[in-house]
Amino acid sequence: MEIAEKIPSNLQSYIKENSIISASPGRINLIGEHTDYNNGFVLPAAIDKYAYIVLTPREDNKIILNSLDFNDSYSTDTDTLKKCDTTLWPNYLLGVAKEFKDRYITLKGFEATLTGRVPAGSGLSSSAAIECAMAFALNDYLQANIERIELTKMSQSAENNFVGMNCGIMDQFASMFGENDSLIQLDCRDLSYKYIPFKLDHYSVLLLDTNVKHSLASSEYNTRRKECEEGVAKIKTNYPEVESLRDATMEMLNNSIEDNTSAVYRRCKYVIGEIQRLQDACEDLMHDNLKAFGEKMFITHEGLSKDYEVSCEELDYFVEFVKNNPDVLGARMMGGGFGGCTINIVENKAIQSLVDSLTKAYHEKYGKELKYYIANISQGAHIIAD
Repeated sequence: MEIAEKIPSNLQSYIKENSIISASPGRINLIGEHTDYNNGFVLPAAIDKYAYIVLTPREDNKIILNSLDFNDSYSTDTDTLKKCDTTLWPNYLLGVAKEFKDRYITLKGFEATLTGRVPAGSGLSSSAAIECAMAFALNDYLQANIERIELTKMSQSAENNFVGMNCGIMDQFASMFGENDSLIQLDCRDLSYKYIPFKLDHYSVLLLDTNVKHSLASSEYNTRRKECEEGVAKIKTNYPEVESLRDATMEMLNNSIEDNTSAVYRRCKYVIGEIQRLQDACEDLMHDNLKAFGEKMFITHEGLSKDYEVSCEELDYFVEFVKNNPDVLGARMMGGGFGGCTINIVENKAIQSLVDSLTKAYHEKYGKELKYYIANISQGAHIIAD
């Protein structure tokens, strides 16, 4: 049957006559890094790697959750929605269920079985994919008729408030609103958005995974946010209309912070530049200028590495490795930093040789294994069958 072709084979045995099957993708972000919490723009896209949920109604108030990837199950009920203390994965699902309950929607018992094809820990937002798939499945099952934008906010709230991870809304937004062959120019100030055509022709988006995650990530992330807020406070003394770095210009920054070598100055310089760069990059794409777009990716990486200081040796090595390769139009680190992936635009015919040479060089220099993924721009959360 058609359904069998659309979902992973390990889910087949969980599908009953009345099951609802949902899918929601991971995401990439082409440009616009660390701009979300500064009320700037981001440019994400959904990719063809999905989290899948089979949700089957129950006659009682029990909730049974299964993770095929962890070979694990967890049970609670609709009254208590008891958080799991021993492992994290059930809480992504339960947090979404709680969001429905908090909106006075009557929860009914169900069994939900989860499997994911979004590589975890690679900065592709596997958690957002799970939350959005669950939100879509529950919205269908409970006949709640909640709009996609509200489901997006509920998914983010589940991660912030139930799971306890402080994330912006970009990941869930991309997972919900993705469209084939399009990037989403999302304004993080008011969540307005537009689709930007992404014509790759004979190029592909190649993700090169360093396979490292330095422990600095969360503490430094909080420090960067504070530094940006400090910069805004200094600019605001001269320009009271400035509410965030989105409102600031380089002239305002230069008039407000004298020491252009200070950390706060450099953080603000990067963010102000990146917000403008993203808008210019979208213009490049509207004019089918993929080469100019790629050049801006390299500039973004330089800023993230030198001014924002959220890169690491391995990420810098990856970008440096491809920088003078004529088959690579652009490359930069993607995500919070201190590990994870670089995102690259590479000519199709050159992908395998690039991967082979970097695999060898990376192992020789760092003793680490390279992982890589080709990311095809795909559609957002959807119901496969109900």
